Amino acid sequence: MTKTPSTEEALRAELEQARSELQQLNKIGMALMSERDPERLLNLILTQARKLTNSDAGSLYLVEPGDDGGERLHFLRSQNHTLPDLPSPNFTLPIDESSIAGYVASCGEPLVLDDVYEIPAHLPFSFNKAAFDEKFGYRAKSMLAVPMTDHRDKVVGVVQLINRKSDPEAVVRDDAEADRSVLPYSPRDVSLVHSLAGQAAVSIENGRLYQSIENLFAGFIKAAVTAIDRRDPTTSGHSVRVTELTCDTARLINERTEGPFADAHFTADQMKQLRYAGLLHDFGKIGVREEVLVKEEKLPPVLRAQVAARFALIRKTLEADAYRARAECLAAGGGSDGADDAIEAIDRQLKEDIERLDRYWTAVQEANVPRAMDEEAAGILEEIGTQVFKDDLGEDRPYLAPHELHFLSIKRGSLDPDERKQIESHVIHSYDFLLDIPWTDDLCRIAEIVRGHHEKLNGKGYPDGVTGDQLCLETRIMTVCDIFDALTASDRPYKKAMPVEKALQILRWEAEEGALDADIVELFAESKVYEKVLATDWREL
Repeated sequence: MTKTPSTEEALRAELEQARSELQQLNKIGMALMSERDPERLLNLILTQARKLTNSDAGSLYLVEPGDDGGERLHFLRSQNHTLPDLPSPNFTLPIDESSIAGYVASCGEPLVLDDVYEIPAHLPFSFNKAAFDEKFGYRAKSMLAVPMTDHRDKVVGVVQLINRKSDPEAVVRDDAEADRSVLPYSPRDVSLVHSLAGQAAVSIENGRLYQSIENLFAGFIKAAVTAIDRRDPTTSGHSVRVTELTCDTARLINERTEGPFADAHFTADQMKQLRYAGLLHDFGKIGVREEVLVKEEKLPPVLRAQVAARFALIRKTLEADAYRARAECLAAGGGSDGADDAIEAIDRQLKEDIERLDRYWTAVQEANVPRAMDEEAAGILEEIGTQVFKDDLGEDRPYLAPHELHFLSIKRGSLDPDERKQIESHVIHSYDFLLDIPWTDDLCRIAEIVRGHHEKLNGKGYPDGVTGDQLCLETRIMTVCDIFDALTASDRPYKKAMPVEKALQILRWEAEEGALDADIVELFAESKVYEKVLATDWREL
């Protein structure tokens, strides 16, 4: 039998409509699968469901754990073309047959109602028009509620659509407008929304899985920072403070619409990447020897104990030699005036030797403090280095061994060049560690940002001595914040916290010398972005 042209045209139109709907579903599915933000995902699901069916309004419910250990429906989203300014309510419903959404979630099947004011008496639920329609001036009529079922056939939520319209721009405030514009939901609508709901359920589950991975990684980051703090308690809180300073400065840059940062902007993913980089920037300290990492004085503890014991031995030796000389005088001269004079000379010499020894020991203790050494202190150390005493075998022993004198002669800080290199190696340790992590694309530059946080724009930093054009903006920000916190930190036992104004002056001096980004330093200083961090007691966090 030959089809009439009208029939062929109708079939062609129906085929074209089906093709168009399939394309729409594919596009929606791709959009849902690529969206990672939970808030945007829920809005996208509801918006696309309304768009597919030309619905005036809609609501979205998710299944969540209840306080009693069971599950409830959480009303999270609503949209309404007729009443666009209404806020989404936020409440939960039991998953049972007492409500429309609860009924659909419990039975796991779509529900179509042509008029919610005329629900058949045999159905266990009802529609309370006073709760919304009469309160806000609306007329709900046709309704479609579809469960969102994941790949395990578990209901994860419900999409509820209201008032399928013949005219997308129509509003539905009363019976007359509803009779004029509202259509019942067709089997095709049910099929389309059911397909969309399935995609939405998988996307929600993927989003939850992604969030659990994020939480897992955030927990790992927290554990890593805790490990660093426990390894070096003297810098506890440094990584978190640097992170806060760095991210707050980056947010200030995002707000700039003119000046040197007018074209700079960090996305949400880039801000997350910067936060992780800040928290992990010193993780490589886990690979530095502990005696170097926590070294508070110039002499390592073992050497300091040895020097202290040696000076105590020298004192005892001087005293023993004097007592021996006195005994010899008494034995040789008896009670003669000559013997008395000799003993007096011995006592006088002992006193001078002990005073000199005490002066040397005081100089050693002062030199052991990690601060800048002046010429006078260096001269006393040099003098001590020439002194010797006789040990119990009668051999000459130095007051200070060459390697002890080496440490005490450190000009600034507590580390000698070799130890400083070991500390500086933490950057490479951090980089190598971070490079081994299979980062996602939005976090792939963490290792790069961290590697450069001790570099200087003039090439005088470490570990690579690169110059400004090789350092990204994130690294430049972190460098400024890292230096500021190191200068102003009050938890370092080897130095006092530097006043803020002096620390800012040092940052400006380094910027003038070409070491730091002058624009970042000025933004940091002028905005006083550091005040929040300085006002926080990090020991209580």
